Amino acid sequence: MYAIVETAGRQYKVEEGKVLYTEKQKESQPGETIVFDKVVLIRKDESVLVGRPYVEGARVIGKVIEHAKARKVKTVKYRPRKGSSKVEKNHRQWYTAIMIEKIEL
Repeated sequence: MYAIVETAGRQYKVEEGKVLYTEKQKESQPGETIVFDKVVLIRKDESVLVGRPYVEGARVIGKVIEHAKARKVKTVKYRPRKGSSKVEKNHRQWYTAIMIEKIEL
């Protein structure tokens, strides 16, 4: 059984017992329960429920594990021109790890 949920403008495939990594959920703290109401699709055995736009009465319950930063991403900008220099930048994106506990219909 799996579901597709929408959060922060993106859609994620979730399964019970798996960890979901999303953009940082600012309103929740580690250890709290989080509920996703925007369920786009649910697949249970051979039946598929597709929402228009969301499945009514369906929700996914998870527990926030942590807020952390992802690995560093390095970007380099280089132009082979006289008087132009190489520019290096680094970025680490915040994420939230959520343990999916239950998918309800």
